[in-house]
Amino acid sequence: MWGRGKLGGGAVSNRKDAVFYKCMWRVIPLIMLLYLINRIDRINVGFAALTMNKDLGFSPSVFGFAAGVFFISYAPSQVPASLILERMGARRFIFLITLAWGTISALTAFVETPLGYYAIRFLLGLAEAGFFPGVIFYLTLWFPQAYRARLIAAFFIASPLAPVVAGPLSSELLRLDGVAGLHGWQWLFLVEAMPAGILALATILFLPDSPQRAPFLSDAEKQSVLARLGKENAGRERPVLSALLDLRVIVCGLIYFGFEIGNAGIVFWLPQIVQGMGFSPFATGYLVILPSLAALVAMLIWSRSSDAKGERIYHLVIAFALGIGGFLIAALSSSNVLVFAGLTLAWMGLQSSFPLLFSLPSAFLSGRAAAGGIALVSSIGITGGFAGPYIMGRLKEETGGYSAGMIVMALGSVMALVLVLALSRAMAREAAAKTAKASA
Repeated sequence: MWGRGKLGGGAVSNRKDAVFYKCMWRVIPLIMLLYLINRIDRINVGFAALTMNKDLGFSPSVFGFAAGVFFISYAPSQVPASLILERMGARRFIFLITLAWGTISALTAFVETPLGYYAIRFLLGLAEAGFFPGVIFYLTLWFPQAYRARLIAAFFIASPLAPVVAGPLSSELLRLDGVAGLHGWQWLFLVEAMPAGILALATILFLPDSPQRAPFLSDAEKQSVLARLGKENAGRERPVLSALLDLRVIVCGLIYFGFEIGNAGIVFWLPQIVQGMGFSPFATGYLVILPSLAALVAMLIWSRSSDAKGERIYHLVIAFALGIGGFLIAALSSSNVLVFAGLTLAWMGLQSSFPLLFSLPSAFLSGRAAAGGIALVSSIGITGGFAGPYIMGRLKEETGGYSAGMIVMALGSVMALVLVLALSRAMAREAAAKTAKASA
């Protein structure tokens, strides 16, 4: 999955790479598991809705707003949460927030009204806010730029993998309806929240804050990691405020916004779209595995290609183009097979774009500036996670179908693609200016 060989466009000796591969195998698996549980606890409302909406009388607008309200608290909390992680250390911070989001996710089983549903989703967003941007920053403390797209992809495997795990598991849990006087969707929230507590304990025991504190590295290996990162980060140290005002950071956030309109729309509505094709809640939980697996494979292949060629921009352009094409196929087709195929293609493209997008800020930021800048990218972009599900819900009520919502998702990817090209031109001009200044 992570591979050896050409990184960033040049051959790198296995001797120099060995310490980073050692770090990969000791750090990345736990992070992957944490993010998998994080994603399951975030998206399982999509599977619960297959029966919960009817039991509680929730309309499509209520569900869409509740799915999106998570991001209202999540977005503005990311910058301060990431800076707290940078000060506190990843181990203690992730331990605390994992316990918090697991508890809140379990409490979703006891919502009864739309207002209660909105409140619990708001609190869940607050609890999860520091995890994703904090981990992206955490990776910059361990690995040079040439590794980051594939490692962000390895970490982000949890996004397409979460439905693969949550789909069948949720289908089985929904069949517990009536057991111990609880609805099946209540069992779903209670059971799927449990792993968060176990992984919180694993974090405090096994996750080192940085290479300097890693017990599995020798002193020589620690110095090797720090020397490589120090050389790469030279000249990137900046005040946090400067990073937050950097136009490149803001544009990356807007690209992520376009991504999230489509991504969150698929994540939260795909189970109901598939069920609307005539499948039972049980069958739906298994069918949604197929787009997820396709997206997972595409993301790993595409991020490895980007790292091997040392190229980000045109890989991003192609990925967003696939997203646009997939959404348009799904929106304009009357065939359930083509709708399903189109959404699969769209998700393959979107998921492939994600690791590349989040490897860009660390190419020009480091230290606290990177922590703040990455968090701002996520804060701006994640608001698309509110817009996508909510717009889909409203348009579903207005039109009776999903086509209009899918066109909006396609427009989100169009926006992202155009901004990627604009960012590429801006970065090329800046690089040319630096070269001219150095040669003057």
